[in-house]
Amino acid sequence: MKLLRTIQLDSSDKFVFDIAAEPGEWAVTGAFMFWNADPAMLEGKARSAFRSGFLGVASLGWSTLVHIVETNEDERRVAIGILAKQLVARMGAPSITHAMAAAEEEFSFASALCAHPADTLVALHRTSEEDGVHEVFRTLRPRNGPKLLRVFSFIEVEDNDDGAPAGDSVDLIHMAGRERT
Repeated sequence: MKLLRTIQLDSSDKFVFDIAAEPGEWAVTGAFMFWNADPAMLEGKARSAFRSGFLGVASLGWSTLVHIVETNEDERRVAIGILAKQLVARMGAPSITHAMAAAEEEFSFASALCAHPADTLVALHRTSEEDGVHEVFRTLRPRNGPKLLRVFSFIEVEDNDDGAPAGDSVDLIHMAGRERT
C-alpha cells in the first residue's frame, strides 16, 4: 500500500504558503480547504496554496511536492484519524463519524495517485473552471531508478590529464571558513 508524504527539497514552501507543511507529514490534495472560497478572489499565498498545494494533515500546512511512500494499514488508519480530528477541531465537521468518512475519502483519492513507484515525486496544478475545480498531477522520477532526494547532488568527476578535476573546481571548505562581509 502506498500513500503521499510531504517533502521539502528547499525552504521555498515557507515563503510561498502562509503555513508550510512539515516534511514527512501524511498528505492529501486538500481541495476541500477551499470549499467556501471563491478561487478567483484568492490572492498571494492563499492563491499559491489553491494552485499548487498538497495539504499536510498534521499541520494543515501546504507542500508544493509530495512523494509516494510504502506504508501499511495501521499507518493509514492513523493518518485518517489525524485528518478526521483536524476536520472536527478546525473545519467544523459535525461529528468524528462524519469526519472519518471524509478523511477516508481523501486518503482513498490520495492513494489512487500512488500507482507509480515509491519515491516518485508528485506535483499538482489546480484550477477553477465553470464546471468546478480541476486538478492535474505531474510525476517526477529520478533518472536511473530511485535515489535519496536531495537539493544538491554530487557526482564523481574523472581527472584531467594534468591530475586536476575536470571542469571548474570549488573549494567548499575554504568558502565555508570565509567570513561574510
